[in-house]
Amino acid sequence: MSDYITTFSKVKFAPLNPKKEDILVDDIAHALSLMSRANGHFPEFYSVGQHSIFCCEEAIARGYSNRVALACLLHDASEAYMSDIIRPVKKHLSQYLEIEEKLQTFIYRVFLEEDLNDEELKLVHFIDNALLYNEFIHYMNEEVNVDKVELVSKPDFKFTDFKDVENRYKELFYSLIDNI
Repeated sequence: MSDYITTFSKVKFAPLNPKKEDILVDDIAHALSLMSRANGHFPEFYSVGQHSIFCCEEAIARGYSNRVALACLLHDASEAYMSDIIRPVKKHLSQYLEIEEKLQTFIYRVFLEEDLNDEELKLVHFIDNALLYNEFIHYMNEEVNVDKVELVSKPDFKFTDFKDVENRYKELFYSLIDNI
C-alpha cells in the first residue's frame, strides 16, 4: 500500500508527512462538499462543507476577526485528507487524534502562517459546538451534549448542491485570506 492519497487536484498527498505545497483549498472545498455530517444519519444530505461555511459565517456575524473566521472555515480541513470518525468512537483513538491534530495544525499554519492562540482556538471550538447543537435541533429534533447557543447568523439548513457548496467555501476562503 502507498503512503499517500490522490486528491481531487491529482496531488499525491501523504497525510502523515504533509508538504505545504500539497495543501490546496480546491481539494479541501471539493472533498468537504461531498462529505456528510452526522455520519450520514441526518434525514437529508448536509455536508461538512456546509457546516464549515456556516461556522465561518457565524464567526463573521459575531464580529470575530477574519483570522478566527478563516479558522472556523478551515476547522475540519483535515477531514478532506483523512476523513472523520464519530465523536463517541474518536475519543478512544489516541493515535488517530494525534494524527488529526498534527495535520489540522499544519493546515492552519499553511493558511494562517502561525498557530492559533488559546483564545482563538476557544472561539473556533465554541462556534463548532454552537453549529453542532443547532444542526441536531434542526435535523433530529434532539439536543446534543454541548452548550445551547443561539446563532447570530441564520444558516439555511437544507440540501445545497455540492458545486455550490464548493464554490461558496472558496469564495469565503479568498475573501478572508486576503484580509488576515
